[in-house]
Amino acid sequence: MANQNPNIAVIGATGAVGKVFLDLLPNSNLNITELRLSASSRSIGKKINYQSHEYTIQENSDNFYSGLDFVFSSASSEVSKIAAEKSKEHNVILIDDSSEFRLNDDVPLVIPEINPDSLNEHNGIIAIPNCTTTPLAMILDALRSEYELKRIIVDTYQAVSGTGNLAIKELINQTKHYLETGKISEEMNVYPHTIGLNLIPHVEAPQENLYTKEEMKMLYETRKILSEPNLKISATCVRVPVIRCHSESINVEFFSNPDLSLITNLFNDYKGITVIDDISTNSYPTPIFGEGKNDVFVGRLRKDISNENAINLWVVSDNLVKGAALNAIQILEVFQKIG
Repeated sequence: MANQNPNIAVIGATGAVGKVFLDLLPNSNLNITELRLSASSRSIGKKINYQSHEYTIQENSDNFYSGLDFVFSSASSEVSKIAAEKSKEHNVILIDDSSEFRLNDDVPLVIPEINPDSLNEHNGIIAIPNCTTTPLAMILDALRSEYELKRIIVDTYQAVSGTGNLAIKELINQTKHYLETGKISEEMNVYPHTIGLNLIPHVEAPQENLYTKEEMKMLYETRKILSEPNLKISATCVRVPVIRCHSESINVEFFSNPDLSLITNLFNDYKGITVIDDISTNSYPTPIFGEGKNDVFVGRLRKDISNENAINLWVVSDNLVKGAALNAIQILEVFQKIG
């Protein structure tokens, strides 16, 4: 089905996710024959030294796709639309990190730990979930192996790298301004409010139901990945002054009374989840701890004192790693394995 030594391209190679993809690639199980890189127009022609080779950032044109097996795109929805058209013309499989195709019926939305078999149903495009959806879906997938899910309430605390390099610079500049002057910076180019030393309970555009697009993504994407179209999820997404790693406070209600020891074992046995949970020794995941790591980290596991059939837990995951780049690499590894 797929070339065992594929030719791969990265669109958005100079962006936050693209850089992490390239960082992870040498430690993957992929045997790549050729690597091509593309980025925004301002980067075309620039040279990148990578793995003892010099690569030139190429234009996202027809020639770029010729002879490729896979394209990983981490760019805007508009760029993804173009990439999809050109990939189809050249019989290339597109692995897309934008929101453009995630909810299309004919596009599999894939987390390899959960639904790798859905890769067999692709029609040239494979979508990667939103970086807040991935850790939530993995947590719920582990839990539902023993308990039927009734309702989920999740609050996210999302790092600025989810918005991109400009947001990272804005956070750094605003924080530096405060440390140097003692005053809050009013220079804002990315977010509607200052993000330095602040929280913004507003991630993406508001919808008619007063939830934001990000919050609705978590509902619809999780339902699709888990094949549970009626699953009840309510999310509140908050942007926080952290560079990397999204955190989530999750309340899960079941139809029966859960056992914490069993749940801990479910997480320990689940590939890609690591439990760090001993509050008496200050052991729980934090964004600084999770940065650059592959797993989804779980802590603060406890029974909900207001509902005997519910639990609370805290989750941290690097939004650029498992939330994006690593997921794409794992998909490529599945293709390489099935041949």
